[in-house]
This record gives sequence, structure tokens and C-alpha cells, in this order.
Amino acid sequence: MANVPDNLHYSKDHEWVRVDGDTAVIGITDHAQEQLGDVVYVELPKAGDEFAANDSFGSVESVKAVSEIFTPVSGKVAEVNQSLSDEPEKVNKDPYGEGWMIKTKMSKPGEVDSLLTAAEYEDFTKVTFPTRRTNALTCSNKSASRQLKNSSNRFPRLSGCANI
Repeated sequence: MANVPDNLHYSKDHEWVRVDGDTAVIGITDHAQEQLGDVVYVELPKAGDEFAANDSFGSVESVKAVSEIFTPVSGKVAEVNQSLSDEPEKVNKDPYGEGWMIKTKMSKPGEVDSLLTAAEYEDFTKVTFPTRRTNALTCSNKSASRQLKNSSNRFPRLSGCANI
């Protein structure tokens, strides 16, 4: 069972947010890193880059897949965890501590209120994984594969697929 700290907010894309004043510290959840497997590379933005909520701000490459990461809140990147360049495995070892990815000065702090609580996120992960991380799936039947290829939805829900 994945670790889901109560003091954080969670997105349905499996990112977490820790609020410190008007700063949001953002990373991927324990559940996400478990599903991805060993992280071998993390691509992050530069300090000063600005993102709207739900924008992709980088990617995580694991032995299984490359997955985009999304910012759950709008803002300007104040700091990037540079240590992940040399030690991407920190995302696996300590996703809520040394594995954090960016610190953002929030432009709309109220967006945090629309994120999931720890209990809501736990319930959500019992039902589904992934959302936008569709490249972390293997489809076990032709119907599900066609469903992914032909989907016009940005966040397809696939039946007949299993986690890698």
C-alpha cells in the first residue's frame, strides 16, 4: 500500500502539493513512483518558468515508461530540485521529501482547494491508475488498444488494461 501523508494535497494525475505560505512544493506520489518503477531520469523546468494549473512541467523516465508530470496549481517556478539530475532515484526512495521536484510561487492559491485530500486520493488510487500516464499501461486486448489509439479524450479510461 502506498504512503499518502495527510498534510498534502493530491491531483488525479498523481502529483502532490505541500503548501508553505504562497509556495507550493510539488512532486509525484508514492503510488505513482511505485507504478513507474525505478526512476532513471527526471526532466524539470527552469526557475522563472510559468505554468497554468494542469500544464505539463517536465517528465519522469523509468525503466518502464516516460511519463509527463503536471503542475496541479498555477504559478512561477521559484526553485527546481537540481539534485534529481544526478540522483533521480530520490523520487523512488523519498517521493515526499528529497524527491520533491519544483517549488512554485502560486499565482492562484485557491486552486489548492480543488485538489484531493489524502483520504480522497487513497480512494481514487483504489479505483484507477493512471490518468494521463497512459504510456505506463500495457493493454491486454485489442479492444483496449484501439480505444487508446482512437480516443479523442485527453485522459482516456481504458478497460482491459493492466498496470505494468
